[in-house]
Amino acid sequence: MSDERDCVFCKIGSGEIPSDMLRRDDECFAIRDINPLAPTHLLIIPTRHIVNTSALPDDSDRLLGSMFAAARELAEREGVAESGYRLIINQGTDGGQEVGHLHMHLLGGKRLRGLGLG
Repeated sequence: MSDERDCVFCKIGSGEIPSDMLRRDDECFAIRDINPLAPTHLLIIPTRHIVNTSALPDDSDRLLGSMFAAARELAEREGVAESGYRLIINQGTDGGQEVGHLHMHLLGGKRLRGLGLG
């Protein structure tokens, strides 16, 4: 997994890589996924470089609250709150994590099928 110096999400968060920033606060920011798997596919990313959920610090309550508040706000803004959406955090290689910086996917805008987690 990457460190801050070569992390694409850190570079987006700092403005080094341009992006359409949908939301930002002290704890996290949100962008559209460049390879969307649904009509609405957003990424909610901590501003602080945290590799994955296993690396979350003990004081992460504020960060996680901010990420979920962002998801709720963005789902409303994107028009998927009422019909439904999925939040996903991939953990590690076997869990499908492709970027070594914690992030949450918000997917919606169509009926999502898949793992049968109901």
